Amino acid sequence: MPAPSLDALVSLCKRRGFVFPGSEIYGGLANTWDYGPLGSEMKRRIKQQWWKTFVHKRPDMVGMDASILMNSKVWEASGHVTNFADPLVECRGCHDRFRGDKLLESKIGAEAAAILKLDQMQKTLAVEKIACPTCGQKNWTEAKKFNMMFKTSQGVVEDEAALVYLRPETAQGIFVNFKNIVDTMRMRLPFGVAQIGKAFRNEITPGNFTFRTREFEQMEIEYFFDPEQTEWKKLFEEWKKLGWSFLTETLGIESDNLRFRDHETDELSHYSKGTTDIEYKFPFGWGELAAAAAYRTDFDLKQHEKFSGQEMSYTDPDDPKHKLIPHVMEPSYGTDRIMLAALLGAYTEEKLENGETRVVMKLKPEIAPIDVAILPLSKKENLINKAQELYKIVVQETDLVVDFDVTGSIGKRYRRQDEIGTPKCITVDFGTIGEDGKQGAKDTVTIRDRDSLKQERVKIGELVQRIENK
Repeated sequence: MPAPSLDALVSLCKRRGFVFPGSEIYGGLANTWDYGPLGSEMKRRIKQQWWKTFVHKRPDMVGMDASILMNSKVWEASGHVTNFADPLVECRGCHDRFRGDKLLESKIGAEAAAILKLDQMQKTLAVEKIACPTCGQKNWTEAKKFNMMFKTSQGVVEDEAALVYLRPETAQGIFVNFKNIVDTMRMRLPFGVAQIGKAFRNEITPGNFTFRTREFEQMEIEYFFDPEQTEWKKLFEEWKKLGWSFLTETLGIESDNLRFRDHETDELSHYSKGTTDIEYKFPFGWGELAAAAAYRTDFDLKQHEKFSGQEMSYTDPDDPKHKLIPHVMEPSYGTDRIMLAALLGAYTEEKLENGETRVVMKLKPEIAPIDVAILPLSKKENLINKAQELYKIVVQETDLVVDFDVTGSIGKRYRRQDEIGTPKCITVDFGTIGEDGKQGAKDTVTIRDRDSLKQERVKIGELVQRIENK
Protein backbone atom coordinates (compact mmCIF):
# COMPACT_ATOMS: atom_id res chain seq x y z
CA MET A 1 0.00 0.00 0.00
CA PRO A 2 1.16 3.63 -0.49
CA ALA A 3 2.29 5.99 2.26
CA PRO A 4 -0.46 6.18 4.90
CA SER A 5 0.20 9.91 5.29
CA LEU A 6 2.57 12.69 4.33
CA ASP A 7 4.00 12.43 7.85
CA ALA A 8 5.13 8.86 7.14
CA LEU A 9 7.18 10.08 4.18
CA VAL A 10 8.57 13.06 6.11
CA SER A 11 9.72 10.63 8.83
CA LEU A 12 11.43 8.35 6.33
CA CYS A 13 13.12 11.30 4.60
CA LYS A 14 14.59 12.48 7.91
CA ARG A 15 15.53 8.98 9.10
CA ARG A 16 17.23 7.92 5.87
CA GLY A 17 18.92 11.15 4.81
CA PHE A 18 16.69 12.45 2.03
CA VAL A 19 15.46 15.74 3.55
CA PHE A 20 16.27 17.45 6.87
CA PRO A 21 14.54 20.44 8.53
CA GLY A 22 16.52 23.62 7.82
CA SER A 23 18.68 25.11 10.62
CA GLU A 24 17.46 22.32 12.90
CA ILE A 25 20.07 22.72 15.67
CA TYR A 26 18.86 26.34 16.14
CA GLY A 27 15.22 25.42 16.34
CA GLY A 28 14.73 25.54 12.58
CA LEU A 29 13.48 28.22 10.20
CA ALA A 30 9.86 27.88 9.20
CA ASN A 31 9.39 25.77 6.08
CA THR A 32 13.03 25.52 5.04
CA TRP A 33 14.43 22.14 4.12
CA ASP A 34 17.93 20.83 3.45
CA TYR A 35 18.48 17.93 1.07
CA GLY A 36 20.65 15.29 2.73
CA PRO A 37 23.12 12.90 1.07
CA LEU A 38 20.41 10.76 -0.55
CA GLY A 39 18.02 13.62 -1.30
CA SER A 40 20.66 15.72 -3.02
CA GLU A 41 21.67 12.72 -5.13
CA MET A 42 18.08 11.99 -6.16
CA LYS A 43 17.38 15.63 -6.91
CA ARG A 44 20.53 15.85 -9.01
CA ARG A 45 19.42 12.82 -11.01
CA ILE A 46 15.97 14.28 -11.69
CA LYS A 47 17.65 17.41 -13.05
CA GLN A 48 20.04 15.29 -15.12
CA GLN A 49 17.14 13.39 -16.67
CA TRP A 50 15.36 16.65 -17.46
CA TRP A 51 18.48 18.17 -19.06
CA LYS A 52 19.16 14.98 -21.02
CA THR A 53 15.56 14.84 -22.27
CA PHE A 54 15.03 18.47 -23.19
CA VAL A 55 18.52 19.74 -24.04
CA HIS A 56 21.03 17.04 -24.96
CA LYS A 57 18.59 15.00 -27.04
CA ARG A 58 17.21 17.96 -29.01
CA PRO A 59 19.07 19.83 -31.78
CA ASP A 60 16.84 22.90 -31.26
CA MET A 61 17.76 23.47 -27.60
CA VAL A 62 20.63 25.10 -25.70
CA GLY A 63 21.09 25.79 -22.01
CA MET A 64 22.25 28.65 -19.81
CA ASP A 65 22.67 29.61 -16.16
CA ALA A 66 21.73 33.20 -15.29
CA SER A 67 22.48 35.16 -12.13
CA ILE A 68 20.01 35.15 -9.26
CA LEU A 69 20.50 38.90 -8.76
CA MET A 70 19.49 41.07 -11.72
CA ASN A 71 19.03 44.76 -12.38
CA SER A 72 15.77 45.79 -10.69
CA LYS A 73 14.52 47.24 -13.99
CA VAL A 74 14.22 43.66 -15.25
CA TRP A 75 11.37 43.09 -12.81
CA GLU A 76 9.71 46.39 -13.68
CA ALA A 77 9.74 45.41 -17.36
CA SER A 78 8.45 41.89 -16.68
CA GLY A 79 5.53 43.20 -14.62
CA HIS A 80 6.57 41.48 -11.39
CA VAL A 81 6.89 44.73 -9.44
CA THR A 82 3.22 45.58 -10.03
CA ASN A 83 1.55 42.24 -10.79
CA PHE A 84 3.36 39.52 -8.83
CA ALA A 85 1.05 39.41 -5.83
CA ASP A 86 -1.13 37.01 -3.84
CA PRO A 87 -4.37 37.81 -1.94
CA LEU A 88 -3.46 38.32 1.72
CA VAL A 89 -6.10 38.18 4.46
CA GLU A 90 -5.57 38.70 8.18
CA CYS A 91 -7.40 37.11 11.08
CA ARG A 92 -8.76 39.89 13.29
CA GLY A 93 -8.49 37.60 16.29
CA CYS A 94 -4.86 36.48 16.33
CA HIS A 95 -3.57 38.71 13.49
CA ASP A 96 -1.97 35.79 11.62
CA ARG A 97 -1.94 36.24 7.85
CA PHE A 98 -2.84 33.75 5.14
CA ARG A 99 -3.43 33.43 1.42
CA GLY A 100 -7.18 33.78 1.02
CA ASP A 101 -7.39 31.50 -2.03
CA LYS A 102 -5.52 28.69 -0.29
CA LEU A 103 -7.86 28.85 2.71
CA LEU A 104 -10.78 28.33 0.33
CA GLU A 105 -9.37 25.54 -1.85
CA SER A 106 -10.59 22.66 0.30
CA LYS A 107 -14.15 24.05 0.24
CA ILE A 108 -14.66 25.39 -3.27
CA GLY A 109 -11.76 23.81 -5.19
CA ALA A 110 -8.49 25.22 -6.51
CA GLU A 111 -9.95 26.39 -9.81
CA ALA A 112 -12.77 28.39 -8.23
CA ALA A 113 -10.51 29.86 -5.54
CA ALA A 114 -7.92 30.95 -8.11
CA ILE A 115 -10.30 33.16 -10.08
CA LEU A 116 -11.81 35.02 -7.12
CA LYS A 117 -11.22 38.76 -7.22
CA LEU A 118 -9.80 40.61 -4.22
CA ASP A 119 -13.13 42.18 -3.29
CA GLN A 120 -14.80 38.73 -3.30
CA MET A 121 -12.33 37.04 -0.97
CA GLN A 122 -13.59 38.21 2.46
CA LYS A 123 -17.23 37.60 1.54
CA THR A 124 -16.49 34.08 0.29
CA LEU A 125 -14.52 33.26 3.45
CA ALA A 126 -17.56 34.32 5.48
CA VAL A 127 -20.06 32.41 3.33
CA GLU A 128 -17.97 29.23 3.49
CA LYS A 129 -17.43 29.72 7.25
CA ILE A 130 -13.66 29.36 6.97
CA ALA A 131 -12.01 29.39 10.39
CA CYS A 132 -8.54 30.70 11.13
CA PRO A 133 -6.11 27.72 11.24
CA THR A 134 -4.37 29.33 14.22
CA CYS A 135 -7.14 30.48 16.59
CA GLY A 136 -10.35 29.14 15.06
CA GLN A 137 -12.11 32.50 14.73
CA LYS A 138 -14.00 33.43 11.55
CA ASN A 139 -13.35 37.15 11.39
CA TRP A 140 -11.28 38.11 8.36
CA THR A 141 -10.06 41.45 6.99
CA GLU A 142 -10.52 42.54 3.40
CA ALA A 143 -7.99 40.92 1.06
CA LYS A 144 -4.96 42.93 -0.04
CA LYS A 145 -2.33 42.37 -2.71
CA PHE A 146 0.93 41.08 -1.27
CA ASN A 147 3.99 41.21 -3.54
CA MET A 148 5.99 38.03 -3.10
CA MET A 149 9.40 39.20 -4.27
CA PHE A 150 12.24 39.20 -1.75
CA LYS A 151 13.99 42.57 -1.54
CA THR A 152 17.62 43.07 -0.61
CA SER A 153 20.27 45.76 -0.97
CA GLN A 154 23.35 45.58 -3.15
CA GLY A 155 26.38 47.43 -1.83
CA VAL A 156 27.09 49.01 1.53
CA VAL A 157 24.43 51.73 1.51
CA GLU A 158 20.80 50.72 1.97
CA ASP A 159 18.88 53.09 -0.25
CA GLU A 160 16.48 52.85 -3.14
CA ALA A 161 19.31 53.04 -5.70
CA ALA A 162 20.76 49.82 -4.33
CA LEU A 163 17.46 47.91 -4.27
CA VAL A 164 17.61 44.49 -5.90
CA TYR A 165 15.35 41.44 -5.80
CA LEU A 166 15.99 37.76 -5.46
CA ARG A 167 14.56 36.43 -8.70
CA PRO A 168 11.03 34.99 -8.40
CA GLU A 169 11.50 32.95 -11.60
CA THR A 170 14.37 31.90 -13.84
CA ALA A 171 12.69 32.89 -17.13
CA GLN A 172 13.78 36.55 -17.21
CA GLY A 173 17.45 35.58 -17.25
CA ILE A 174 16.77 33.86 -20.56
CA PHE A 175 14.84 36.79 -22.04
CA VAL A 176 17.46 39.42 -21.23
CA ASN A 177 20.11 37.18 -22.84
CA PHE A 178 18.05 36.43 -25.95
CA LYS A 179 20.23 38.49 -28.31
CA ASN A 180 23.46 37.11 -26.81
CA ILE A 181 22.27 33.56 -27.41
CA VAL A 182 21.14 34.25 -30.98
CA ASP A 183 24.42 36.00 -31.83
CA THR A 184 26.74 33.38 -30.29
CA MET A 185 24.92 30.10 -30.98
CA ARG A 186 23.58 30.69 -34.53
CA MET A 187 20.11 29.54 -33.47
CA ARG A 188 17.27 29.43 -36.00
CA LEU A 189 13.60 29.66 -35.13
CA PRO A 190 12.02 27.72 -33.63
CA PHE A 191 14.50 27.08 -30.80
CA GLY A 192 14.52 26.84 -27.05
CA VAL A 193 16.70 27.88 -24.13
CA ALA A 194 16.65 25.80 -20.95
CA GLN A 195 17.73 26.68 -17.44
CA ILE A 196 17.75 25.04 -14.03
CA GLY A 197 18.12 27.26 -10.99
CA LYS A 198 16.88 28.64 -7.69
CA ALA A 199 13.98 31.06 -7.41
CA PHE A 200 12.56 32.84 -4.36
CA ARG A 201 9.02 33.81 -3.44
CA ASN A 202 7.94 35.25 -0.12
CA GLU A 203 4.94 32.93 0.16
CA ILE A 204 2.28 34.01 2.64
CA THR A 205 1.47 30.48 3.77
CA PRO A 206 4.16 27.95 2.80
CA GLY A 207 3.68 24.37 3.87
CA ASN A 208 3.01 20.71 3.06
CA PHE A 209 6.65 19.67 3.40
CA THR A 210 8.63 20.65 0.27
CA PHE A 211 5.55 21.41 -1.83
CA ARG A 212 5.38 25.14 -1.12
CA THR A 213 8.57 26.80 0.08
CA ARG A 214 10.04 30.27 -0.20
CA GLU A 215 13.24 28.98 -1.80
CA PHE A 216 12.84 26.41 -4.56
CA GLU A 217 14.31 25.16 -7.81
CA GLN A 218 12.85 25.47 -11.29
CA MET A 219 13.57 23.69 -14.57
CA GLU A 220 12.33 26.07 -17.28
CA ILE A 221 12.35 26.36 -21.05
CA GLU A 222 11.62 29.41 -23.17
CA TYR A 223 10.83 28.16 -26.66
CA PHE A 224 10.97 30.93 -29.27
CA PHE A 225 9.01 30.71 -32.52
CA ASP A 226 7.54 32.67 -35.40
CA PRO A 227 3.72 32.57 -35.03
CA GLU A 228 3.37 32.93 -38.82
CA GLN A 229 5.38 29.74 -39.34
CA THR A 230 4.46 27.74 -36.23
CA GLU A 231 0.84 27.45 -35.08
CA TRP A 232 0.85 28.10 -31.35
CA LYS A 233 -2.00 25.76 -30.47
CA LYS A 234 -0.25 22.83 -32.13
CA LEU A 235 3.00 23.69 -30.35
CA PHE A 236 1.06 24.02 -27.09
CA GLU A 237 -0.27 20.46 -27.45
CA GLU A 238 3.19 19.12 -28.32
CA TRP A 239 4.71 20.53 -25.12
CA LYS A 240 1.83 19.14 -23.06
CA LYS A 241 2.55 15.65 -24.40
CA LEU A 242 6.28 16.04 -23.82
CA GLY A 243 5.71 17.10 -20.21
CA TRP A 244 3.37 14.20 -19.53
CA SER A 245 5.82 11.73 -21.07
CA PHE A 246 8.74 13.09 -19.04
CA LEU A 247 6.88 12.72 -15.74
CA THR A 248 5.39 9.28 -16.43
CA GLU A 249 7.89 7.49 -18.65
CA THR A 250 11.20 9.10 -17.72
CA LEU A 251 10.61 9.61 -13.99
CA GLY A 252 8.06 6.83 -13.42
CA ILE A 253 5.32 8.92 -11.78
CA GLU A 254 2.03 7.03 -12.09
CA SER A 255 -0.35 8.60 -14.61
CA ASP A 256 -3.34 7.73 -12.39
CA ASN A 257 -2.12 10.41 -9.97
CA LEU A 258 -1.68 13.08 -12.67
CA ARG A 259 -4.05 15.34 -14.56
CA PHE A 260 -3.98 18.32 -16.88
CA ARG A 261 -5.66 21.51 -15.67
CA ASP A 262 -6.30 24.44 -17.99
CA HIS A 263 -6.15 27.89 -16.40
CA GLU A 264 -9.38 29.83 -16.51
CA THR A 265 -9.27 33.17 -18.33
CA ASP A 266 -9.46 35.13 -15.06
CA GLU A 267 -6.67 33.00 -13.60
CA LEU A 268 -4.08 33.52 -16.35
CA SER A 269 -0.89 35.41 -15.63
CA HIS A 270 -0.77 38.91 -17.11
CA TYR A 271 1.51 37.71 -19.93
CA SER A 272 -0.26 34.44 -20.77
CA LYS A 273 -2.69 33.71 -23.59
CA GLY A 274 -3.11 30.11 -22.41
CA THR A 275 -1.64 27.91 -19.68
CA THR A 276 -2.09 24.24 -18.81
CA ASP A 277 -0.66 22.74 -15.63
CA ILE A 278 0.13 19.13 -14.86
CA GLU A 279 -1.11 18.44 -11.33
CA TYR A 280 -0.39 15.57 -8.95
CA LYS A 281 -2.80 14.08 -6.44
CA PHE A 282 -0.95 14.72 -3.17
CA PRO A 283 -2.27 13.53 0.23
CA PHE A 284 -3.45 17.12 0.80
CA GLY A 285 -5.14 17.43 -2.62
CA TRP A 286 -4.27 18.26 -6.21
CA GLY A 287 -1.21 20.46 -6.63
CA GLU A 288 0.81 21.79 -9.57
CA LEU A 289 3.99 19.97 -10.63
CA ALA A 290 4.58 21.79 -13.89
CA ALA A 291 3.19 24.32 -16.27
CA ALA A 292 3.27 21.91 -19.20
CA ALA A 293 2.81 24.85 -21.56
CA ALA A 294 2.28 28.58 -21.12
CA TYR A 295 1.92 30.76 -24.21
CA ARG A 296 3.61 34.05 -23.30
CA THR A 297 3.13 35.60 -26.80
CA ASP A 298 5.81 38.27 -27.48
CA PHE A 299 5.16 40.07 -24.19
CA ASP A 300 8.55 39.56 -22.51
CA LEU A 301 10.88 40.49 -25.36
CA LYS A 302 8.75 43.54 -26.24
CA GLN A 303 8.79 44.72 -22.64
CA HIS A 304 12.56 44.38 -22.36
CA GLU A 305 13.01 46.21 -25.67
CA LYS A 306 10.79 49.02 -24.38
CA PHE A 307 12.43 49.34 -20.94
CA SER A 308 16.07 48.78 -21.98
CA GLY A 309 16.04 50.63 -25.30
CA GLN A 310 17.85 47.66 -26.86
CA GLU A 311 16.48 45.96 -29.98
CA MET A 312 15.21 42.44 -29.20
CA SER A 313 14.14 41.37 -32.68
CA TYR A 314 15.28 38.29 -34.57
CA THR A 315 16.50 38.44 -38.17
CA ASP A 316 15.91 35.41 -40.37
CA PRO A 317 19.37 34.30 -41.66
CA ASP A 318 17.78 33.15 -44.93
CA ASP A 319 15.79 36.34 -45.41
CA PRO A 320 17.48 39.41 -43.82
CA LYS A 321 14.43 41.54 -44.60
CA HIS A 322 12.30 39.37 -42.36
CA LYS A 323 12.64 40.66 -38.79
CA LEU A 324 10.34 39.88 -35.90
CA ILE A 325 10.06 39.67 -32.15
CA PRO A 326 9.51 35.94 -31.56
CA HIS A 327 6.65 34.55 -29.53
CA VAL A 328 7.38 32.24 -26.62
CA MET A 329 6.06 28.93 -25.32
CA GLU A 330 7.14 28.20 -21.76
CA PRO A 331 7.19 24.76 -20.13
CA SER A 332 8.17 25.13 -16.46
CA TYR A 333 8.81 22.34 -13.95
CA GLY A 334 9.11 22.49 -10.16
CA THR A 335 12.09 20.31 -9.20
CA ASP A 336 11.21 20.05 -5.51
CA ARG A 337 7.55 19.25 -6.16
CA ILE A 338 8.42 16.64 -8.76
CA MET A 339 10.81 14.98 -6.32
CA LEU A 340 8.12 15.00 -3.63
CA ALA A 341 5.65 13.39 -6.05
CA ALA A 342 8.21 10.75 -7.05
CA LEU A 343 8.89 9.91 -3.39
CA LEU A 344 5.19 9.70 -2.54
CA GLY A 345 4.49 7.46 -5.53
CA ALA A 346 7.42 5.20 -4.75
CA TYR A 347 6.64 4.74 -1.03
CA THR A 348 5.21 1.26 -0.58
CA GLU A 349 4.40 -0.89 2.44
CA GLU A 350 4.34 -4.62 1.65
CA LYS A 351 3.28 -7.64 3.67
CA LEU A 352 5.84 -10.42 3.29
CA GLU A 353 5.22 -14.17 3.44
CA ASN A 354 6.66 -14.34 6.97
CA GLY A 355 4.10 -11.78 8.15
CA GLU A 356 6.54 -8.89 8.39
CA THR A 357 5.96 -5.53 6.74
CA ARG A 358 8.70 -3.93 4.70
CA VAL A 359 8.83 -0.33 3.52
CA VAL A 360 10.31 -0.06 0.06
CA MET A 361 10.83 2.98 -2.16
CA LYS A 362 10.06 1.71 -5.65
CA LEU A 363 11.84 4.55 -7.41
CA LYS A 364 12.64 4.24 -11.08
CA PRO A 365 16.31 3.13 -11.18
CA GLU A 366 17.32 6.24 -13.16
CA ILE A 367 16.43 8.52 -10.24
CA ALA A 368 17.22 6.23 -7.27
CA PRO A 369 19.99 7.85 -5.19
CA ILE A 370 22.02 4.63 -5.00
CA ASP A 371 22.36 2.25 -7.96
CA VAL A 372 23.79 -0.75 -6.19
CA ALA A 373 24.85 -1.73 -2.65
CA ILE A 374 27.67 -4.16 -1.93
CA LEU A 375 27.08 -6.13 1.26
CA PRO A 376 29.55 -8.59 2.78
CA LEU A 377 27.57 -11.33 4.57
CA SER A 378 29.45 -10.75 7.81
CA LYS A 379 32.27 -8.64 9.24
CA LYS A 380 34.89 -11.38 8.82
CA GLU A 381 38.07 -9.83 7.47
CA ASN A 382 38.36 -12.06 4.38
CA LEU A 383 34.75 -11.27 3.39
CA ILE A 384 35.27 -7.54 3.93
CA ASN A 385 38.45 -7.59 1.81
CA LYS A 386 36.72 -9.40 -1.05
CA ALA A 387 33.74 -7.06 -0.91
CA GLN A 388 36.04 -4.01 -0.96
CA GLU A 389 37.85 -5.46 -3.96
CA LEU A 390 34.51 -5.84 -5.72
CA TYR A 391 33.52 -2.29 -4.73
CA LYS A 392 36.65 -0.89 -6.41
CA ILE A 393 35.95 -2.84 -9.59
CA VAL A 394 32.38 -1.54 -9.87
CA VAL A 395 33.35 2.06 -9.07
CA GLN A 396 36.25 2.10 -11.52
CA GLU A 397 34.51 0.31 -14.41
CA THR A 398 31.07 1.97 -14.22
CA ASP A 399 29.47 5.34 -13.54
CA LEU A 400 27.11 3.79 -10.99
CA VAL A 401 26.66 5.21 -7.49
CA VAL A 402 27.70 2.41 -5.13
CA ASP A 403 27.07 1.98 -1.41
CA PHE A 404 29.22 -0.25 0.82
CA ASP A 405 27.38 -1.35 3.95
CA VAL A 406 28.62 -3.58 6.79
CA THR A 407 26.50 -2.26 9.68
CA GLY A 408 23.92 -4.68 11.13
CA SER A 409 22.68 -8.10 10.06
CA ILE A 410 22.27 -8.83 6.35
CA GLY A 411 18.48 -8.74 6.79
CA LYS A 412 18.60 -5.26 8.34
CA ARG A 413 20.88 -4.05 5.57
CA TYR A 414 18.49 -5.35 2.91
CA ARG A 415 15.63 -3.47 4.59
CA ARG A 416 17.70 -0.30 4.81
CA GLN A 417 18.49 -0.46 1.10
CA ASP A 418 14.80 -1.13 0.35
CA GLU A 419 13.84 2.01 2.26
CA ILE A 420 16.17 4.21 0.22
CA GLY A 421 15.15 2.65 -3.11
CA THR A 422 18.38 0.84 -4.09
CA PRO A 423 17.44 -1.34 -7.09
CA LYS A 424 20.12 -4.01 -6.63
CA CYS A 425 22.10 -5.44 -3.72
CA ILE A 426 25.21 -7.59 -4.22
CA THR A 427 25.99 -10.01 -1.41
CA VAL A 428 29.52 -11.35 -0.94
CA ASP A 429 29.38 -14.60 1.09
CA PHE A 430 31.59 -17.54 2.04
CA GLY A 431 30.81 -19.20 -1.28
CA THR A 432 32.34 -16.19 -3.04
CA ILE A 433 35.71 -16.78 -1.35
CA GLY A 434 35.55 -20.57 -1.75
CA GLU A 435 34.89 -21.47 1.89
CA ASP A 436 31.30 -22.77 1.65
CA GLY A 437 30.09 -24.42 -1.54
CA LYS A 438 26.53 -24.59 -0.20
CA GLN A 439 26.28 -20.81 -0.39
CA GLY A 440 27.52 -20.76 -3.98
CA ALA A 441 30.43 -21.39 -6.31
CA LYS A 442 33.72 -19.60 -5.82
CA ASP A 443 33.99 -16.17 -7.47
CA THR A 444 30.22 -15.77 -7.68
CA VAL A 445 27.99 -13.33 -5.82
CA THR A 446 24.26 -12.97 -5.22
CA ILE A 447 22.31 -10.14 -6.86
CA ARG A 448 19.08 -9.31 -5.02
CA ASP A 449 16.32 -7.38 -6.80
CA ARG A 450 14.55 -4.69 -4.76
CA ASP A 451 11.05 -5.15 -6.16
CA SER A 452 10.73 -8.89 -6.80
CA LEU A 453 13.08 -9.94 -3.97
CA LYS A 454 14.50 -12.57 -6.33
CA GLN A 455 18.13 -13.56 -5.79
CA GLU A 456 20.40 -14.68 -8.61
CA ARG A 457 23.89 -16.13 -8.50
CA VAL A 458 26.26 -14.43 -10.95
CA LYS A 459 29.95 -14.82 -11.79
CA ILE A 460 32.06 -11.86 -10.71
CA GLY A 461 33.42 -11.59 -14.26
CA GLU A 462 29.88 -10.96 -15.55
CA LEU A 463 28.76 -8.71 -12.72
CA VAL A 464 29.56 -5.29 -14.23
CA GLN A 465 27.65 -6.05 -17.42
CA ARG A 466 24.65 -7.34 -15.47
CA ILE A 467 24.28 -4.38 -13.13
CA GLU A 468 24.92 -1.75 -15.82
CA ASN A 469 21.86 -3.05 -17.66
CA LYS A 470 19.58 -1.67 -14.98
